[in-house]
Amino acid sequence: MSDRIRTQVVLIHSNDIHSRLENAAKIASFIAKERMVTGCDRVLAVDCGDHMDRMRIETEGSDGIVNVELLNAAGYEAITLGNNEGLTYTRQTIEEAYVNRARFTVVCANMRDSETGGQPDWLVPCTVIRKNGLRIGLIGVTAAFNDFYSLLGWEVSDPVEAIREQAALLRDHADVIVVMSHLGISADRRIAENVEGVDLILGAHTHHLLEEPLVISGTTICAAGKFGEYVGRVEIGIDPMTARPVFRAACVPTAAMAEHPEAAAIIGGYLEAGQRRLSRVIARLDAPLPALAERESPLGNLLAAGLRGWADAEIGIVNAGQLLGGLGQGDVTAGELHALCPSPINPCRMIIAGRHIKTALEQSLLPEFIHKPIKGFGFRGEVLGSLAIDGMRIEYDSLRPAMDKITAAEVNGVMLEDDRLYTVGTIDMFSFKAGYETLANAESMNFYLPEFIRDVIASQLQNSTNLQECRQSRWNDRSV
Repeated sequence: MSDRIRTQVVLIHSNDIHSRLENAAKIASFIAKERMVTGCDRVLAVDCGDHMDRMRIETEGSDGIVNVELLNAAGYEAITLGNNEGLTYTRQTIEEAYVNRARFTVVCANMRDSETGGQPDWLVPCTVIRKNGLRIGLIGVTAAFNDFYSLLGWEVSDPVEAIREQAALLRDHADVIVVMSHLGISADRRIAENVEGVDLILGAHTHHLLEEPLVISGTTICAAGKFGEYVGRVEIGIDPMTARPVFRAACVPTAAMAEHPEAAAIIGGYLEAGQRRLSRVIARLDAPLPALAERESPLGNLLAAGLRGWADAEIGIVNAGQLLGGLGQGDVTAGELHALCPSPINPCRMIIAGRHIKTALEQSLLPEFIHKPIKGFGFRGEVLGSLAIDGMRIEYDSLRPAMDKITAAEVNGVMLEDDRLYTVGTIDMFSFKAGYETLANAESMNFYLPEFIRDVIASQLQNSTNLQECRQSRWNDRSV
């Protein structure tokens, strides 16, 4: 932005905080300081989704209300929904977090009630906020995971078409049109190239950090990375010659910032409340249930068996890296299950050919798969881990060459056939080609929402037979 153009508004944007609440508290300090220096009427704060993440005790224990209260306290005026808000909670739970509590506008143009075709009262497709005489039109959009959203009563439409429609409606009512995009950098580029009337895109979802904004076809694209490690700051002015908006943008690191005292107090209060809520006892164990990422273990087997039963399938398969620890003897609390299995990953039923299952099983015997780091896809662990199975018996020779170690594979007493289709209870993560990629080659998939795999474990812990059977070996190394 040229020095001759006066800054009228400072827009502060965050995205993909994923319940790194301390960083949210730091951003609150940054927003408060900006308002003190620049003036409240010249500062606008927005969030572009995935502020919530149920891996955090405060978020899990409050059903996301702690995140709403932090946004309120920081004075955000508009947010859009990410998949962590939209897909990890039921419609009722997410409404209870926002309705009569949020002091900001929730904006998402491509989410509608699947029954009525309309939007609930607490959700709008766009909004116009006036700041220092400037009319700022905000459009929100989220990634169209419709196979998942439909199970929760949402219909999620093409976000690009939704933006095009809302931008046309806003053009006569706004001086600047801003898209809060929870779509990812590739989609943001396409919007800039193909949708007229969009001045500024604030990006999210793919955790991309743009320390210098992109300018494509006259549209400016900004994004502030992930976890609140940076906060975005955009100065907005109007060129007096063209009457078009111009921008000066940067991302500011938050590491050295102090937490806002009010935000820190909110976090502390919800931590205590969350710990109390998650202290409820789920089950009592007479013996420990160890969990190992690198080889077969009882808790991994228990989870595989639970997924098999949940999906009414012939086989259960899950990567052992989903489990961050085992369970000790004695009382098992909801908090312990949350700590050892924090990922927002859902059960899934696949119909898939035996050859794809066998390839994954062979891969799970190799160190490069067992110790493979995994990021994204809902995964909150560290490494992929070996495959835990149920309904199968595998014989293998660890001394044989890679991808030829399995000497026999049985499904409920019958040899696994390459061309036969099997029903498999597993996890939605595999549908994204994450980790054991051949498991994405299913003929069909059905997902179970909003249940997480820790809910599957909790169900399994109630049955003494399950607890006995999970200790029986499924893998037999003939070379030992």
